[in-house]
Amino acid sequence: MGQSGAGKSTLLHLLGGLDRPTGGEVIFGNRDIVSLGEQELASFRNNEIGFVWQNPSLLAEFTALENVMMPLLIRGEDHHAAARIAGERLAEVGLAERASHRAGELSGGEQQRVGLARALVTSPHVLLADEPTGNLDFRTGEAIIGLLNDLHAAHGLTSVVVTHNVSFASRCDRVLELKKGGLYPVSKRELQEAGVVQDATRLDGGTYV
Repeated sequence: MGQSGAGKSTLLHLLGGLDRPTGGEVIFGNRDIVSLGEQELASFRNNEIGFVWQNPSLLAEFTALENVMMPLLIRGEDHHAAARIAGERLAEVGLAERASHRAGELSGGEQQRVGLARALVTSPHVLLADEPTGNLDFRTGEAIIGLLNDLHAAHGLTSVVVTHNVSFASRCDRVLELKKGGLYPVSKRELQEAGVVQDATRLDGGTYV
């Protein structure tokens, strides 16, 4: 968590090998991914990391199934095998019956679920999610949070999530605040106090924690 501009998205980009730091190391397992070449880094991302963005950025001309297949096809997976695995991931997020629909035919929540299926289709070890509920209404956001929690457990993931959603943060195993270039622990009590303040300022009421 952290204020806008604190560097939360930049931190995720560094962890996922999308950006390179101006100094230091990013250790994944026993490898410093900063030292990898561009092709090695692309392979690392494809094999080890699943990305979920605030805007899932689905390719409009492709179906939900084809969007989920894309990382496997980039890897060189056989088309039929890629379609089978993508279908399994779509079923896991509750969208088996929407597989043939294009992005424009899907609701915001459905598009985000396609994004989740795409992030998991390569069986990554780490899931990086940047404000995954930021563009969704409260009820849909809550459903996505529940689904993320379920997928995290089912796939044995290490998940790093950037969020302003206090309810989401309170369900995580560990919460850190990014401020002044450092990471600081946030207690459950601090989250509860923040939730009360946030709830009091919500125009439509509701409960965060």
